[in-house]
Amino acid sequence: MSLDPFYPIVDHVDWLRRLLPCEVKLVQLRVKDAEESDLRAQIVQARDLCRDFGAQLIVNDYWRLALELDCDFVHLGQEDLLQADVAAIKRAGMKLGVSSHNEAELERALVAAPDYVALGPIFPTILKKMPWAPQGLDKFGLWKRRIGALPLVAIGGLTPERAVEVLRAGAQSAAVVTDITLNPDPEARTREWLAATRAFAGT
Repeated sequence: MSLDPFYPIVDHVDWLRRLLPCEVKLVQLRVKDAEESDLRAQIVQARDLCRDFGAQLIVNDYWRLALELDCDFVHLGQEDLLQADVAAIKRAGMKLGVSSHNEAELERALVAAPDYVALGPIFPTILKKMPWAPQGLDKFGLWKRRIGALPLVAIGGLTPERAVEVLRAGAQSAAVVTDITLNPDPEARTREWLAATRAFAGT
């Protein structure tokens, strides 16, 4: 499986309306603390927008809704992975990405036979307080050699310049949240990311 090297993660479908016209081809919808009706509506809108723009949508956490609403990719954190019906996800043909932060979590992720594993934080991040120290490029390279051909996604403290570093270190995709969403001009920053990562598309 091939992932686009630029992987923005956003917390509301409105972001897709802003970023997809910039030619974003991979995006995760990560909605927290929403009413189910609002969540359902956002996933439907995101699914349809991504189809219109020829982009891949990854739904964070809500695998049941993703199945019900005919989405084709879900991302699970470690706690969600323990509670999810991975067999049902596989039977439906839905692709699966899993977060990991240490060796034990990597082992749990690999048991689920995911379509990619995400490792982070690679660099210090302001997104949320984490009990894990930044992994750094050396650790990232070790993990990539360990998992072989399975796609590895880097996340945590990335900028366009750091994205190039992790992609050179073996990441298939560089995930980003706050460097886009907290930027005063998210669309311009998105275009910077696209320019920086374009050379890695299809690798």
